[in-house]
Amino acid sequence: MSHAGGRLIVAAALTVLIAAITIGLLNWIGPDWARFALASCTATRCFCEMPRAGALLLQPANSISSFAYVYAGLLMILMARSREWISGFPPLAASVLGLAAVIVGIGSVLLHATLTLWGQFVDVLGMYLVSAFFLVSAVAKWRDIRDRRATIYYALLCVVLVAILYALPEVRRWLFALILVVAIILELALARPLRPQVRTGYYLAGLIANIVAFTIWNLDQRGQLCRPESLWQGHAVWHLLGAAALWFAFLYYRSERPVT
Repeated sequence: MSHAGGRLIVAAALTVLIAAITIGLLNWIGPDWARFALASCTATRCFCEMPRAGALLLQPANSISSFAYVYAGLLMILMARSREWISGFPPLAASVLGLAAVIVGIGSVLLHATLTLWGQFVDVLGMYLVSAFFLVSAVAKWRDIRDRRATIYYALLCVVLVAILYALPEVRRWLFALILVVAIILELALARPLRPQVRTGYYLAGLIANIVAFTIWNLDQRGQLCRPESLWQGHAVWHLLGAAALWFAFLYYRSERPVT
């Protein structure tokens, strides 16, 4: 078996392990989710999937599909730590992106399984970790900021975003979108030309996946692409496409060649 095939299997096995631990934790805490403060989306619509009252996973399709992020993140980490790693993208940075993807997945599971405010907090936390990574990565390459200082900036930005999330949870989606848009503009306009031999096609593929995913998310949220009792959910497709978009972003960063 090739090293690549082995990593795929290991990542899958670790994903199953994390899924078992997460569901075990939910079983220990729940399933009486009504005793916790409700997620703010419950005041309007927490996506199309109908919550299964009394179930451990209130939204099973949206919950299980979230593990796609976990799988993608674990694969990033395994590849970054392999001996075959040859890239201008530092292994530590690749591992941080992978860890952020794992947190996105676990946070999404916690939200959709419980529809609680604390589940929503962890869900948005992962989104902030990813968007902050893209922003700091673009600025660091543009301004030639060293890895250690960029790591400090990333940590500080994450602390600020978590504080905003705690104090003003209602701005979570708009703030995430703003950071992501600014990061994309800075990356394509200012950082990309400074990345030796980087394969921009990967980045564009990720953008396309995100655009399609957001279109489906919007249709699901508005109830225009909606079968509440079905296990086929538009929001679950959003998760799968979002994980694919993160994977394409990882391939884009990894394609940067080391400076000789």
